[in-house]
Amino acid sequence: MSFRFDRKPDRRDFLKYIGMGAGAAAFFPFFQQSGNAIPGGKVARVAISRLSVYKEPWDQSEILYQKFRDDLINVYYSVNSEHGPGYNPIWYRIWGGYVHSGHLQLVETHMNTPDYSVIGAPAPGKIGEVTVPFTQAQLPGSQGVWQNVFRLYYQSVHWIVGLETGPDGRPWYRIKDEIFDLDQLDYFVPAEHVRIVSEAELTPISPDVPWERKRIEVKIGMQQLIAYEDDIPVMTTTVSTGIQRKRIDGQIPTATPLGRFNIQNKMPSKHMGDGQMTDDLNAYELPGVPWVCFFEPVTGIATHGTYWHTNFGMTMSRGCVNMRNEEAKWLFRWSYPKFTNNKIETIGLGTPVFVS
Repeated sequence: MSFRFDRKPDRRDFLKYIGMGAGAAAFFPFFQQSGNAIPGGKVARVAISRLSVYKEPWDQSEILYQKFRDDLINVYYSVNSEHGPGYNPIWYRIWGGYVHSGHLQLVETHMNTPDYSVIGAPAPGKIGEVTVPFTQAQLPGSQGVWQNVFRLYYQSVHWIVGLETGPDGRPWYRIKDEIFDLDQLDYFVPAEHVRIVSEAELTPISPDVPWERKRIEVKIGMQQLIAYEDDIPVMTTTVSTGIQRKRIDGQIPTATPLGRFNIQNKMPSKHMGDGQMTDDLNAYELPGVPWVCFFEPVTGIATHGTYWHTNFGMTMSRGCVNMRNEEAKWLFRWSYPKFTNNKIETIGLGTPVFVS
């Protein structure tokens, strides 16, 4: 079921349509309002196909059992293990044992009230951020049958272009994926799983500092990114750059290219991967990669947020500079060109990037 209005709807209109589908079964996945199942604890999502739980915080200790992709784990506390690994020695104490933190994403659960202002909003829509561990996107098909497509993850960012009734009779946001041109390939997620990002959150940081006084340095050997104003570092963090591998004919190189570049275009949301519409969790599809700053135009290398690992300090990517989501957002706001609201892509010669 979907609905259209010849005038701007109000809340009563929307509730009337929701009521028509009130008999629908509750739809997977759903989460409780509180993000943590244990007082003072945290919740982590497994971001790899299989994760071993060890008896001790050491990968040579006994393996007790396995956890699998998108399992949610209660984290009691973190341990800085003397056994490393050196680039990331953080392990999590969970029920029955320990897991290394590198392939876990700490998540929260925040349910949201649907934002009716997305109805009729000018193109390209409004920016939305997923606020639950994951949500299952669906694509409406013929005869009212909906099918699973991508699974969208915590802190991924998407363009919201509408609000309609989902397969469970509740409000779902329509998502425009910039990689697909056809409206028939717009997909939907429960509106309560996504918050609309305000324009105030994306205002430029230190806009009074001229273009020529800002620069970014990426140090491959140290897996480090430093943002400078003049010669003063204003942010220093560990990152994950491209995996160093031997060049094989016909393959796109995965090492982050060295040299001097400039940020050339910025996108708050980018679908990275092979561009297939699929529900295969192991496919190379990363919809809604957040806070992307492209600086190398030949193979499309960028800094961006990361929701599929937290192994910063170790080469992990296919060439891009993986960052923590909140730090990638800071860099997105701080760097030039200044992001233009209501544009999928902001283009312009921007902040210099030195990769060495």
